Amino acid sequence: MADLIELESMGGVVARARGDDVEIVVCGFDAQPGHVIWGLPKGTPEDGETREQTAVREVTEETGLEVSIDEFVQSIEYCFERYGDGADCHKVVYFYLMSANGGDLSLHDHEFDYVRWLSATEAIRTLTYDNEVKVVKNALHIISKKARAG
Repeated sequence: MADLIELESMGGVVARARGDDVEIVVCGFDAQPGHVIWGLPKGTPEDGETREQTAVREVTEETGLEVSIDEFVQSIEYCFERYGDGADCHKVVYFYLMSANGGDLSLHDHEFDYVRWLSATEAIRTLTYDNEVKVVKNALHIISKKARAG
C-alpha cells in the first residue's frame, strides 16, 4: 500500500455587512453540464509562504478582491484519491475570516467560472460541501460575537 500524501491549503471566508445582513463570497465551476460545484476560495502554499500569506494570495487570485485577514476561523480535513495518479491524500485546509479592501470579482483568475457575493443564508444553501458550510457558520458566529461586543 502506498503512503498517505499529506497536503495543506489555506483559504478564506470573505464577508461584508449589507444592512442587517452579511454577504459571503462563493466560487463555482462547471463540473459537468448543469452541475456547478460551489466552494470557498483556497489554495496551496508557495515556497516560503506562511499560512496567512498563502490564504491572502490565493483568495485574492481566485476572487479578484484585495483582502486582509481578520482572524482564524477553523481548519477542516478530509481524505481523497488524487485525480490522475490515484494517490491517497489527506488534506488540511486552514480558513480565515477576511475583509475585502478593494479589487473586483470580475478580476478573478481562471480556476473558477463564477465568483459571487451571496447573502449568508444563500451561501450556506449554495455551498456544495458540508464542511465548508460549517466554516461559514463559524465565521458568522465570530462576526455576530464581534457585533454584539460593539
